[in-house]
Amino acid sequence: MARQLSASMLGRHIDGIWHTGVVVHGKEHYFGGSTGITNCPPGGTLLGPPDSVVDMGSTEVPEDLFKEYLTSLGESKYRGANYNLFENNCNTFSSEVAQFLTGRKIPSYITDLPSDILATPFGQALRPFLDSMVINPGGNNLAGQ
Repeated sequence: MARQLSASMLGRHIDGIWHTGVVVHGKEHYFGGSTGITNCPPGGTLLGPPDSVVDMGSTEVPEDLFKEYLTSLGESKYRGANYNLFENNCNTFSSEVAQFLTGRKIPSYITDLPSDILATPFGQALRPFLDSMVINPGGNNLAGQ
């Protein structure tokens, strides 16, 4: 839908409104509103299979260390109550986690999208409504790992 409507609504074309997660150690990990850090089988969110996959490389981080890292993130920056569609979302989480695991952030066309949308009059008009949204694509919360 973003592909079809973005030019008329935003004054510029965008290919999508992206949800991201990081697949590592056999699970997809992502951040959603209300539940915080969550995991599911790869491609198993309520949003369905991904439109595209960006290979960020491999990691040398062992699973136990990764779980400790996720727990610390889930107790601080990425608690469910801290979710914000524009400033602290699944994409900021995925970028931070990818950098921890591989030294690389996710592509900027994904992480820059919220600020690009807010730079438009339509984005500014929608911000109060969108700020109140809680997005949770389903899965097991961090405690259920």
